This record gives sequence, structure tokens and C-alpha cells, in this order.
Amino acid sequence: MTTAAWAVLVATYVACVVEAVEATTIIMAMGFTRSWRSTWSGVATALLALAVVTTVFGYALTSWLPEAALQLAIGGLLLVFGLQWLRKAILRASHRKSIHDEEKIFREQQEAARLAGDQPDGFDVFSFMVSLKGTFLEGMEVVFIVITFGLNAHNVPVAVLGACAAVITVTILAVSFRKPLAMIPENTMKYGVGLLLASFGTFWAIEGLGVLGNRHKSIAWPGSDAAILVLLIIWFLVTRVFIVALAQSPGGADPRTPAPTKRTVK
Repeated sequence: MTTAAWAVLVATYVACVVEAVEATTIIMAMGFTRSWRSTWSGVATALLALAVVTTVFGYALTSWLPEAALQLAIGGLLLVFGLQWLRKAILRASHRKSIHDEEKIFREQQEAARLAGDQPDGFDVFSFMVSLKGTFLEGMEVVFIVITFGLNAHNVPVAVLGACAAVITVTILAVSFRKPLAMIPENTMKYGVGLLLASFGTFWAIEGLGVLGNRHKSIAWPGSDAAILVLLIIWFLVTRVFIVALAQSPGGADPRTPAPTKRTVK
């Protein structure tokens, strides 16, 4: 594979591992605490809905937009999406936001499941709805990443391969350990994913600006795909500056000191 294809594969794999871990935590909490049958029904329903959304969304993008417009639209979305991930990573690294803790989330989901009460008809609506919602929301992010990376890189199969490999990896780990996958460095991975999304988003969005010109053609980057590596370094340096500035400003904290315990917010 080309360097660009490997970059897409790695980016989609890492991003989808993060989303799969979060969905698995919800599924395990509902299954172990309430009903596996109802939980898997919710997961299956969510996957079916995701398949429909993927088909419609992918067809609409490829059919309605020329290449340069597609790069601008998807690049802009990736950039916005990546900046949201980076904002959270910066706040966590500077101790302005609590670290994402899968074990804590698992306990909270279990407690909510216990307080929900029993279902008299044998079908557990609570576990069905919670697992459906969790799988669908996390899955939508996976769909977005796969479609945007795949279409703009002209290599959807590679993006799908990365997503499938991520789901298989997380599934094997979840079945093996039968507990929340807190051993996966999720916060670090989210920081890395944010850098990748912002870098690819910047690259494709600027390429797509050519649609606004007279020729309506994509703008070529100096060095072609190698420019993505330069953008990745720039975004990394920018985020480190923000992390240090926030940690040293009033109300911040030294990054070497433990973060205060707060309710986890994704």
C-alpha cells in the first residue's frame, strides 16, 4: 500500500478502537447487570440503522458533490471534529477536565441499570434502549470517520478494513478479559486521533478551496501527501503550547500532579 493508504488505515483503526471501547463498556454494563438478550437486540438494531445511514450518507456525498467540493466539505467537517477532540485532550492534559475512566463509567452504568427496576414482560426495555443508544452514537462517529477518510483518500476499502480490525480487536479483548478495557490508553489515543483528524481535515479542506476558484479544481499541496506529516507536527506543537499555557495559568494545574476527581464527561 502507499504511504497515504497506510495513514488512512492507522487513523481509522485508532479512532475506531476508541469508539469501540466506549460502546463495549456500555454493552458489558447492561449485559452483565440486566439482560444479554435485550442488550444484543439493541446492538443489532443500532447496527442495522448505522448500515442504512452509511449507505445513504455515502451515496449522497459521492453523487452530489464534485471532487474539490467533496474535499472542502469533508475536510471542513474533519477539521471541526478533530478540533473538538483536541479541545478535550488539551483540557484533560492541563487538568481542566477529568481523565476519561472506563471503569468508573462502567460502575455508573451498572448502578443506573440496577436502579431501573425489572421488566415484567421478560424483555428488558432499559438495556435494549441504552445499548441501542450507546452503540448508535459511538457507531455514528465510526461511520463518519470511515466515510470521510475513505472518500477523500479514494480508498474506502482501506478505511473499512481499519474500522473492522478495530472492532475485532476490541471484541477479542472484551471477551478475553470480561471487564472494561481500562488498560487501553484511551486518553492518549484520543489525543492522537484529534491530531490526525485536524491534520487530514486541514489538508483536504485547503485542497478543496480550489472549488471557489475559476477552474474549480483542487489545490495541490507542495510535497503532495507528505504535507500531512508537516501539518501533524504543527498541530502537535500548537496543542502543546495550549496545554502548557492552561496548566500554568491561574486555575490551572501542573501537568505532573494528579488531576482532581470529577464526574467523567465524554
